[in-house]
Amino acid sequence: MEQAKDRLIVLEKIKKFEKEKNFNEDVEDDQPPKVIRPKDVDYTNRKLSSKFLTWLANKIGSAYFESMIKKNKFIIKEVHGLENVKQVKGGAIITCNHFNLRDNYAVYKALIPTFKKKQMLYKVIKEGNYTGFKGPVRLMMRHANTLPLSSSYETMKCFNKGVEKLLNRGEKILIYPEQAMWWNYRKPRPLKPGAFKLASKFGVPVIPTFITMKDSSVLDDDGFFVQEYYIHFLPAIYPNNEIPKSESAEIMSKQNYDLWVDVYEKFYQTKLEY
Repeated sequence: MEQAKDRLIVLEKIKKFEKEKNFNEDVEDDQPPKVIRPKDVDYTNRKLSSKFLTWLANKIGSAYFESMIKKNKFIIKEVHGLENVKQVKGGAIITCNHFNLRDNYAVYKALIPTFKKKQMLYKVIKEGNYTGFKGPVRLMMRHANTLPLSSSYETMKCFNKGVEKLLNRGEKILIYPEQAMWWNYRKPRPLKPGAFKLASKFGVPVIPTFITMKDSSVLDDDGFFVQEYYIHFLPAIYPNNEIPKSESAEIMSKQNYDLWVDVYEKFYQTKLEY
């Protein structure tokens, strides 16, 4: 089966950006995003219409991903460290490496045994993902418990209020601190500070999560082997309230990265090198 040209182009971009140490840049050919205004998003589902659309989006999303799992086009092989999640009481930020549009569902599905009734996983997404899709994908990006970032200062004030409310309510919020999605990229990348600044600001722990992969024997629709996911939930990292929040965030970020590197090197039996 011939490999899809757009995936080959992305893989070449990843090689180029890795060589340039340009680790947080997009490699996908996305359109420039429209600016999200405060009226465009209901971060905590206050409206009745938002509640219905969230229910519908999650229903459609779950059916789609579960169908892929049944067809072996999406394989979650093993889950490790759920005890690290269960030890965290209350709200928390979950950080994860970002390599596929479905990695958020992999994390959600792995977390289900730790959730209380009706609890869901909230996901921070980039502005373009909220505004740039059509059809069912647009519905899921806008309403499947997503928290879009925005280039609007006023919208980001609403984002921060929404995040604070959700964390105080005991919710788990998934953030990709590598920022850009690098398709099927296995190495941990340097982290952006946003997730750790939020954790320090609101006094909640970060649960570092790293997904490792192995080739399965199944080819996907693009002519590449479907990846088997091994999901690793690592010990929670707590902010230090006795030092400035910016310093605490920086320490948390380094601890998170070091834990990811440790998992990477043990799983793949190789030293991390870019």
